[in-house]
Amino acid sequence: MTDTSTKTPLTLLGLGSMGTALARTWLAAGHPLTVWNRTPAKADALVAEGAVVAASPAEAVAANGLVVLCLLDDSSVDSTLAGLDLTGKDLVDLTTGTPADGRARAAWAEERGARFLDGGIMATPSMIGVPEAGGYVFYSGSAALFEAHRSTLGVPAAARFVGTDPGHAALHDVALLSAMTGLFAGISHAYALIEGEDISPKDLAPLLTEWLGAMGFFAGAAAERLVSGDFTTGVESNLAMQVTASATLLRTAAEQGVSAELISPYLDLMRERLTADPAAHGGEDTAGAITLLKR
Repeated sequence: MTDTSTKTPLTLLGLGSMGTALARTWLAAGHPLTVWNRTPAKADALVAEGAVVAASPAEAVAANGLVVLCLLDDSSVDSTLAGLDLTGKDLVDLTTGTPADGRARAAWAEERGARFLDGGIMATPSMIGVPEAGGYVFYSGSAALFEAHRSTLGVPAAARFVGTDPGHAALHDVALLSAMTGLFAGISHAYALIEGEDISPKDLAPLLTEWLGAMGFFAGAAAERLVSGDFTTGVESNLAMQVTASATLLRTAAEQGVSAELISPYLDLMRERLTADPAAHGGEDTAGAITLLKR
């Protein structure tokens, strides 16, 4: 039997795939857990694992001081918590949202006498409760709340506090997911290029993994250039050369009958930077093109 006497009790609102995974890890770690879900049947399996099912959001929120939300969207948070007494509660919102959502929800919670943390989950449900999987959660907002519940929040996945601005958890989350989206776009384009050729995707896969890993240095190098404003020192493959070389990427796509729509926006951005002032920008690193995105 797990000793629950020293474990922080908490409430979890929302039992989708992610919410259920979170619930199971807290229960397995011995935390007394009250749960609520709009579809009650989703809580049935958790009862056998020790969860207490609340009949309403009001009952669930009243049960514990620490209240975690993992709902569909920000409007679901509104409808679930509407009219409830949140005085003295510690609200942790793991519902996916934007930085503006996080800031607005923090102000909303403060008006109702609650402390607030916004969270951005960098994991899939199968990674929750599996430390070796590498998942973690960004948190931002009340530093005091985070410190008070750091150990509890760290049970499902590592907890990373990214500042008192309530919008920064979502901003970190979306920044990383946006980078992932671009990476997936490039990988998708690569597989489309070899379709119909005597090259197996299974043979290309390890080459993609190896090459993309080797190119990971760009993240740190670009950060250094953006902070310093120096886009020219130590450049190996300058913007002028990259723009010229990009024509080969586009011709190859055309020859293979593959749309370039997944890579064209980035190539267009580099061309725009070069065309604006070839003499000034031609010798730069490609990171200079990033400055054009803040329109």
